[in-house]
Parts: sequence; C-alpha cells; structure tokens
Amino acid sequence: MKLIRFGEIGKEKPGVLIGEKRYDVSSIVTDFNESFFEENGLEKLQKALESNPTLPEVDASVRLGSPVARPSKIICIGLNYIDHCKETNAPIPTEPIIFFKSTTSLCGPDDDLIIPTNSEKTDWEVELAFIVGKKASYVEEAEALDYVAGYALLNDYSERAFQLERGGQWAKGKGSDTFAPLGPFLATKDEIADVDNLKMWLTVNGKKYQDSNTLNLVFKIPYLVHYLSQFMTLLPGDIISTGTPPGVGLGIKPDPIYIKAGDVVELGIEGLGTSKQKAVAYKK
Repeated sequence: MKLIRFGEIGKEKPGVLIGEKRYDVSSIVTDFNESFFEENGLEKLQKALESNPTLPEVDASVRLGSPVARPSKIICIGLNYIDHCKETNAPIPTEPIIFFKSTTSLCGPDDDLIIPTNSEKTDWEVELAFIVGKKASYVEEAEALDYVAGYALLNDYSERAFQLERGGQWAKGKGSDTFAPLGPFLATKDEIADVDNLKMWLTVNGKKYQDSNTLNLVFKIPYLVHYLSQFMTLLPGDIISTGTPPGVGLGIKPDPIYIKAGDVVELGIEGLGTSKQKAVAYKK
C-alpha cells in the first residue's frame, strides 16, 4: 500500500494511492498515527481495501500533508554515507550519530520551505526515512525489519550556522518549521523490492547536486533499528531518517551554496516518489 494524508494543514485526512489515483479512507481509519500502527492498522486497512469498498476519489489538486501524523519523535542519523563524510571533512563514524528533529518541523512534501529569521545557511539533504510499525525496545538485528512499517522520502533541511556555529547540539539547526517535508506517500515494505538499492537525487533550481544510491549507507536499516532500540523505545509511527549522500550545499567547493528565498528544491527516491519545495522568507 501507499498511504497519503491530504487536506488543509492541521485538517488532513487519511488516504491511499492506488495507481495514479488518490482515495479517501477516512471512513475506515481515523488517521495514520501511533494508534493506527500500534493496533495493526496496516493489516486491517489492507483487508478492508481487498473487500472492494466504494471510496471517494481525492482530486489531484488537493494538498498532500505528511503521510504520518505527528509522531512521538523524528530521529536522524548523521554522516551515514561515506562520501558525505569526506565532503564535510568528517571521519567515518564507528557508531551511528544520532540527533533529533522537532516534530513541529514535519510538513507536507510540497509545502513551502520557510527560511528561518536570521538564517544565511539553510541547506538541503535528500534522505530515505523509515517508519516504525510497532513498539521496539532491545530489538535483535535479525528481527529488526519486523518493526518497520514502511519507507518515505524526506528532506532533512538544516541551518548550518545554527547547527555548527552556535554551540551545543545539532538540534538547533534541524528543528525549524517546515524542515522535515515527508512524502508524498508512505510505501509499505512490500512496495519496495530492495530498500538497499534505491536511486536518490536532489536539484536546486533545476541543477542536480545530489545523485546517489542507498547502497552507499554506512549503517543499514536493520542495524539502525537494533542500535536505536538499545538507547530508547521506538514507538509506532516514529520516523527515522537514515542520512544524506554527498552534494549538500555545505560541501560545495570552493564556496558553499545555501538556499535563498525563491529557490526551488526538488528531490526523489526510486519507488518513493518526488517532492518539491519553494523557499520563502519567514513572515510573522
């Protein structure tokens, strides 16, 4: 299945993508949230769809929101592509680097990117995210994929000055509003033949900056589920973003390039669709 959420900000309804058409499933489920995943909602929804219900079609012009309602946490993995470590002059990690994005940074795949006040170094990062399907604590790596509900495209926007020049942890540069556009859809595991071999790319104003493949991940998804579950309980609906490949603005030489109002960022991952954000300056 491919899960979507559609409608105005704060009023999204659950839906599914079948072929190129969108359908409203709010008569079957309330939302794609922690309770949905915790109560075996994926299986129940699949069975309901197999009974061939008559579902309202959703017009393609309707806004898409994040395919997951606000989770308990968004966990990100830093420096998880070997070449990205090299372009940022960072050592290849021996253990996953973990940081959090604020849940209020989550937004729809094509919502505007709001550049924060006083930002001069807002940067892009195309990433593969996975969504936790059931409560996970001290999970063995061999069983880890049983705890994954599916996969989605995420842009881990970062304000590099806030992140690297203001002291403290990376979270300062990661949690601004609209800094985590997710989707267009959540693809369940059966939709993706090989999650470890997906092409991924990102362009700014039509110029390609990131062009890679999930083959190049340092730490793969099963290990990440296992590793994270040693330090915290993962709850259904939690979003884990697995890191970005080379080509971020920070790594461009001789001079880094950062996003300015009016820029258009487009990105995609094979099998997980594409998204597009226009950068706008913050306004009160």
